[in-house]
Amino acid sequence: MTSEEYYELILPYQDALNLLLSRLDVLNHSIYSDGASKPVHTVYSRIKKHQSLDDKLIRLNHETTPANAREYLQDIAGIRVICYFEQDAYQMIDALKRQNDLIVVTEKDYIHHPKPNGYRSYHIILGIPVRYMELTEYYPVEVQVRTLSMDFWASMEHRINYKQDRADKEEVRAQLLKYADILKDMEQSFETYNENRAN
Repeated sequence: MTSEEYYELILPYQDALNLLLSRLDVLNHSIYSDGASKPVHTVYSRIKKHQSLDDKLIRLNHETTPANAREYLQDIAGIRVICYFEQDAYQMIDALKRQNDLIVVTEKDYIHHPKPNGYRSYHIILGIPVRYMELTEYYPVEVQVRTLSMDFWASMEHRINYKQDRADKEEVRAQLLKYADILKDMEQSFETYNENRAN
């Protein structure tokens, strides 16, 4: 697709992203009672870049057209919410799912059901209503909710393994899985001191 088509395509996705970022900000300071710590450490957001968008369509065996992007890609807009503890992550997920104007498109719980390599995170795609003058349209935003330790592990795994054909791949995989377990144990130990911890 041309640059002009790309920029026209992403405009409503940027609107949906901005709306959801505002909602997350409100939820962050209202999930827990007054005086309690906020559950969110950091929020990152992005719109998929033109080349990345085209590359993904090609991997899915589709022509690189705006119509195919709208039809087959649900991660054009993405948000990563990094919480302090696992309980915080689930509180945020539950709060998002209770928003009656948002639509849950798909969700995958890799926190309770980690990937075989040790990856942990909660992925949820939400349909966000974007209201224009005379109509409302829903646009998908992919949200990944994870803790600080999960994000640290995912960042290191990506750095070490991304697009690398390593001779020691099996050894690295085993080490990463071990580190995932260590980080989980560390986080659970820290969570015993969490002032928002459920009794």
